[in-house]
Amino acid sequence: MLVVNFALYLRALHWTAGSIGLLLTASGLVGAALGLGVGYLSDRYGRKSFILIYESVTVASALAVTFIASAWIIVLAAMVGSFGRGQNGGAGPFGPAEQAWLTRTVPATLRSRLFSQNAAIGFVGMGIGAALAGTVGLFHPWLSGAAAFRPLFALVFLGSGINLVMLSRLQDDYERPTHTTAAAQAEHTAITREENRALMHLSATNALNGFAVGLTGPLVSYWFAVRFGVGPAAIGGLMAVSFVATGFSNLATGAMAERLGPVRSVVSIRLVGVGMLVAMALMGNFVWASVFYFTRSLMNRGSVGARQAVSQSLTRDERRGVAASYNMASMRVPASVGPTVAGYLMEDGNLTLPFFLGAGLQLGYALLYGRLFGHLDQGLTRRGAESDQQVTRPPAV
Repeated sequence: MLVVNFALYLRALHWTAGSIGLLLTASGLVGAALGLGVGYLSDRYGRKSFILIYESVTVASALAVTFIASAWIIVLAAMVGSFGRGQNGGAGPFGPAEQAWLTRTVPATLRSRLFSQNAAIGFVGMGIGAALAGTVGLFHPWLSGAAAFRPLFALVFLGSGINLVMLSRLQDDYERPTHTTAAAQAEHTAITREENRALMHLSATNALNGFAVGLTGPLVSYWFAVRFGVGPAAIGGLMAVSFVATGFSNLATGAMAERLGPVRSVVSIRLVGVGMLVAMALMGNFVWASVFYFTRSLMNRGSVGARQAVSQSLTRDERRGVAASYNMASMRVPASVGPTVAGYLMEDGNLTLPFFLGAGLQLGYALLYGRLFGHLDQGLTRRGAESDQQVTRPPAV
């Protein structure tokens, strides 16, 4: 819901595109820093407490924005609650703890399916939220201008409150392993060095993808509003259909990844997404731009689960919070620069240039990703492979 309405709410408060972009940039940078800390600490102290902190922060932020229109409150909500960034229905800067927690529940050969299913559920939720974004018009008889957006933040408060209650019932039995002998410590150090090299490769590819996402994602609702003169109902409807369909595309990608491998699946569909992004930017009417936005969403976001499965396969269980934090931060830092660049370009009337730049970066990402990680496909597609030693039983309710 806030993917659609947060930027439009700020626009109704007379924020410029450049100012909105700067806020989203700052939010992304703060989120990246938080994610690095959360990943490291969750490997030491367990994952559940960090997820509960995230939901608590979201509850508090949504409650504050519902009743207070202060710029400082809005900035704080964007910074710590990731308002307006979507996060693919995940736990925002606390996502590393979430991914590390999930990874422990299945063997390596089922990770693509697990993360694709998790992403699918998140996208369906985002689709419902995007559809609800259009209900802002219902409040116009009683609330004028920007005030009509504020009741929607109460729904964010309610949703995160429900999450907080449900998640508090789960158990996290993670215990960090110790390396007591000199030989064990030496082996640990050698393996860690190899893992760090793989994480550096991941960071390099993510930097390209992250900057592209920052150029083309956070201000897309603003772009539709300025380019075609449409409002929250039309934009929300488009995004609702796209997000729900993207949920099913994640399921399809997860099934494909089990057969072909997650890396090959990611590269294939992301190459198609590059063409869809260019086509969307060139369209002269809302209908055709919507068609290509929809198709591009299926391609790009449909690979979320498979990419998470790959990143979680680069390290042992004791460092999977760190792996997820590297994956998130290396995406989010360059993605945080994107909205500022795109905002000022759009403010100067360059409505298509951000999308062309983003398409070129995503093309480079897809080719480099396949080259660096293609060798992982075999280990993540073997049927009947024995579970790795790091797998434990799933969290019990």
